[in-house]
Amino acid sequence: MQHQHLIGMALAAAFTLTTVQAAKAQTSILNASYDVSRELYKEINPNFVADWRAKTGETVTVDQSHGGSSKQATSVLHGLEADVVTMNQATDIDILAEGDLVSKDWREKFPNNASPYTTISVFLVRKGNPKNIKDWKDLIRDDVQVIVPNPKTSGNGRYTYLAAWGDTLLKGGTEADARAFVTKLFENVPVLDGGGRGATTTFTQRDIGDVLVTFENEAILIGKELGSDKFDVVYPSTSVEAAPPVAVVDTVVEKHGSRKLAEGYLTYLYTPAAQEVIAKQNFRPRDPGVGKKYASKFPEIETFDVEQLIGPWSEVKKTHFASGGVFDELIAPKGQ
Repeated sequence: MQHQHLIGMALAAAFTLTTVQAAKAQTSILNASYDVSRELYKEINPNFVADWRAKTGETVTVDQSHGGSSKQATSVLHGLEADVVTMNQATDIDILAEGDLVSKDWREKFPNNASPYTTISVFLVRKGNPKNIKDWKDLIRDDVQVIVPNPKTSGNGRYTYLAAWGDTLLKGGTEADARAFVTKLFENVPVLDGGGRGATTTFTQRDIGDVLVTFENEAILIGKELGSDKFDVVYPSTSVEAAPPVAVVDTVVEKHGSRKLAEGYLTYLYTPAAQEVIAKQNFRPRDPGVGKKYASKFPEIETFDVEQLIGPWSEVKKTHFASGGVFDELIAPKGQ
């Protein structure tokens, strides 16, 4: 009888512990995001926490993990228990959908194909633009060194590669012309960092390179943080539109019991309050009202959509960035 009583107590204790852990888990989520979104979520998260508390009375926590976008996706695939992912390109969420961590129809779960804002690739040059770098064609000159992160591990780098490829096509070039152009561009890249923030460090702190190709928000941030007397932002004639997507990691929220909080968090990104922060952090907001308010901050240039100009993301990834793909072939002579 005593034995049964002890078992009963043990089961009750285990149940209580599980219940406490579940309750605790529901008040905290992890957002796995990409390199250059650090400052964005550093400002958004406390605003969301305050908004959630005002609406529900609950005090919650949002933790962050940052790195190269593709690296982050791989980490989640291999066990990083992120409740939500906020990547910088669709392929990094598609990987998780293929692994049954994320719903196959994740694009339909939130507005704008589950993308709460956009950005573009621009050039950051040293003050006064001593090399007179104005457009993509200048990046293949023999006297120019280009800093860009590795397209195999960084969405930032991948968009740069595709922006250069697409610029050639938009100007009437063939696929062969695009390949030759991008090959020449990467011959001018002295070091391939793993993510966008690493490339920024290489350019701004190690003083390597004549131009950093990066997202618009990162270029503007650098000017603010390191001084507008050190760098200039140059807008090329064309650029790629990057639409960073978001998704709930179903397997994790089911385990944590955090679906309501995770979905609430991603939905919050579309609110005028969050869109205001997005614009302040130099990303292009989706909300028309906020967009109009900050219109002068974001110059209008010709942009293209990767899938419309180059091909479906799944094919682009396979053709260009898979092992043995075009990117591997074009950098092979350098042994990188």
